[in-house]
Amino acid sequence: MENTPTQSAEDYLERILELVQKTGQARVVDIANSLNIRQASVTNMVKKLCELGFVEHEKYKRGLVLTEEGRGVAQRIQRRHATLSRFFSLLELDSETQRRDIEGMEHHLSRDTVRALEDLASFFEKNPEVLESFLKSRSETA
Repeated sequence: MENTPTQSAEDYLERILELVQKTGQARVVDIANSLNIRQASVTNMVKKLCELGFVEHEKYKRGLVLTEEGRGVAQRIQRRHATLSRFFSLLELDSETQRRDIEGMEHHLSRDTVRALEDLASFFEKNPEVLESFLKSRSETA
């Protein structure tokens, strides 16, 4: 049975994966700095993530290592984030609006909804004239 992480746990898993992809490691201090929170808070969450089987903590080595299940969760979250960013970019929303809205909604979307947004983004990319018509209709009603 797969564990269902909380929104906060998802944020940590996503950040751990991002740090590993960017620097090759994810240490408690790096997570704390990147999320602008105290190391003690990160340590508490890391303990929970270890208990849930999402990460393994290698003290005095590379720091945190995502388990297969943890990596799967983090990759789904990354994909969800990328899909929303791609979709909002097509709608010509500015980056700050995108960031704020993605953070506010990304944890509340089902896999089916994310797939539908991926499909819609692909449809707009393959049919730029339809996207242009949509964007034009929005600007006319604004």
